[in-house]
Amino acid sequence: MKVAIVNDSRAAAEVLRRILAELPGFDLLWTAFSGEEALRMAATARPDIILMDLIMPGIDGAETTRRIMQTAPCVILVVTATTVGNRHLVFEAMGHGALDAVNTPTLGANGGMAGAEPLLQKLRTVARLVSPAPASPAPVSPAPAPEKPPRHHSGARLRQKHDASRLPIVAIGASTGGPQALSQILAHLPANFPAAIVVAQHVDDHFAPGLAAWLQHHTPLPVRIARHRELLAAPGVWLAASADHLVYNQDDGRLHYTPNPRDTPYRPSVDALFHSLAESHRALRIGVLLTGMGRDGAEGLLAMRSSGALTIAQDAATCVVYGMPKAAAELKAAAEVLPLNAIGPRILEAINSSLKTIPAPI
Repeated sequence: MKVAIVNDSRAAAEVLRRILAELPGFDLLWTAFSGEEALRMAATARPDIILMDLIMPGIDGAETTRRIMQTAPCVILVVTATTVGNRHLVFEAMGHGALDAVNTPTLGANGGMAGAEPLLQKLRTVARLVSPAPASPAPVSPAPAPEKPPRHHSGARLRQKHDASRLPIVAIGASTGGPQALSQILAHLPANFPAAIVVAQHVDDHFAPGLAAWLQHHTPLPVRIARHRELLAAPGVWLAASADHLVYNQDDGRLHYTPNPRDTPYRPSVDALFHSLAESHRALRIGVLLTGMGRDGAEGLLAMRSSGALTIAQDAATCVVYGMPKAAAELKAAAEVLPLNAIGPRILEAINSSLKTIPAPI
């Protein structure tokens, strides 16, 4: 994998260079010390991965990310001195196409690299997601449906399941470019939106609370971190926030975290969430697959469509990376392929229309 470093600090750039030198399969292609220099170098020598700083003189890292993703798209990992202190810029960069973010490792007193392991883990994950020039994509097996708690058929449990199946649910999956796309969709939905929204965005769990707070500025709906065994209700937005996968259990109407599937590089897995909603239901279920690299969510969206759910994929023109929605379109998993600005209104129209046709409880 060819890697580029964009950082105005020569000390930080040297730390990153040393880390790459010790990592098999990763080679440093070039180093830029400003956003402007990075734009010029990316145009002539496109890397597979860019390690992007945020705070730089001139063009900052978020704007540099936006321009590179338009002209020479590649995997961009934000590597900055403090991801927490620069949270707004982190999510702005991720909205423009950065895949993830991590704090810059530092050189310890003994010559070791403090804080290097999170960056190493992300680089290894990227290596599993992409390769420099694949001849043709290998077929991907469907993600196995996550394990569910054992079913009980008592009268109370059956009534609970009956009630849970009446809850309209919108499941949204996103990766590269997802934060900005999510904010645009949620901005279209009113405070009394009569459905629960569950989101699986590829992001480290320690960023999820910040993402929830950032999204809250764009919607009147309450945005919260999903907790294990939390009861789902409307209105509200629940955001996955774990290295495990967020799924919905229709038997008890609650959200659960599960470690399965264990072998997927996508965490949290959109496929796992979608598969958990691919059951018979009385109220409308909607699956939405947004911009992102790879194929996560395509098989699950197909399962949702087969179960009678409305399935939507973002179109190529409005995606930062047309990967996940493209995979869904190729599988015919999406009943509708829409531009980003049409997805929020379509969700609202579909939920409102469905509520007029649901039979009253017996």
